[in-house]
Amino acid sequence: MQYSSFHRFRSWFISAGIVLLVTLWVASGQFGAEEQATAKPAEVLAPKSAVRVRTQTAEEVLRTIVVNGKTAPARVVHLAAETDGRIEFIGAERGASLDRGEIIVRLDERDRAARLAQAEATVRQREVEYAARERLKSESYVSEAQLQEAVALLETAKAELTRARLDLQYMNVRAPFAGALQSRTVEIGDFVKRGDPIATYVDNRTIIVSANLSEFDARYVKVGDRAEARLATGETVRGAIRYVAPVADEATRTFLVELEVDNGDGTLRAGGTAELRIPAETVLAHRISPSLLTLDDAGNVGVKIVNELGQAEFVVADIALSTNDGVWLAGLPETTTIITVGQGYVASGALVNAIPESDVETAVAVKGEEAED
Repeated sequence: MQYSSFHRFRSWFISAGIVLLVTLWVASGQFGAEEQATAKPAEVLAPKSAVRVRTQTAEEVLRTIVVNGKTAPARVVHLAAETDGRIEFIGAERGASLDRGEIIVRLDERDRAARLAQAEATVRQREVEYAARERLKSESYVSEAQLQEAVALLETAKAELTRARLDLQYMNVRAPFAGALQSRTVEIGDFVKRGDPIATYVDNRTIIVSANLSEFDARYVKVGDRAEARLATGETVRGAIRYVAPVADEATRTFLVELEVDNGDGTLRAGGTAELRIPAETVLAHRISPSLLTLDDAGNVGVKIVNELGQAEFVVADIALSTNDGVWLAGLPETTTIITVGQGYVASGALVNAIPESDVETAVAVKGEEAED
């Protein structure tokens, strides 16, 4: 009996303890905490960045191919001695402008003059001998073979005379065309042999601006097209295309093009850099300030616009023309909303609050009027 009472008391005590523990657990707020911890927080929308924009319509402009190049004289020739001799006279110094035929250097020609006189005397002698044999042949005093021998001796003498005259002419190294003496490698007293270098001579009356065009641009250029080049000095020169390579360079896959520029007064200097500008095609383009150009993560130059979804969008710049008034960009929609302020603070794809420039200008004007009142 006592054992049963004790057993009932112990069961009641355990049940009461369990109830108390559950009550304390619920009261402590731990119930449902795990569900609350796993619950997703409410989604918070990021605020839109405010940017100033301008909506504009494209205009037709003549796209200009702009490429860096270099200048060079139209011709460069390396003059060499055409006969042996000693330099006797210097007719031009480096940098001198010469007309065709002017003497650059002259070799001592005294022995050549003597050879010429001897050759002339030999020809006269052979002519007398031939005439005599011809008369004798008509009277049958000499054979046909003897007459032909006289003919051969006369022809040989004439050939020697021609060679002597040329040799005398070779004593003078002359300007092959109007141009300038770039360099000279000999001085008075130097002995030269045939083939030895004498001077480098250039045609600086015509300057060539050369550059390499991409396959895309080369298709718009043909011989005879007018173009211009901006020199490193800031001067702009104009001329005509004289050459377009028919085959691309194997290494660069580009096409060589040459612009011919008149330099009759010799004021332009060859060998410098130049920016070649060739009109290409008419395109629709937007004129913007160069300050609106920006870079993407890949380093491409472009401009940011607001697309139809209200997002900032980076568009790689296709510069059709560059003038003092700005740059003209092709490849944009005909009507485009361009970000003019804040383009550096919004990422491509971000939603933006586009504020037209006209609204900003109106607000500023109203504020100014209120301040005056």
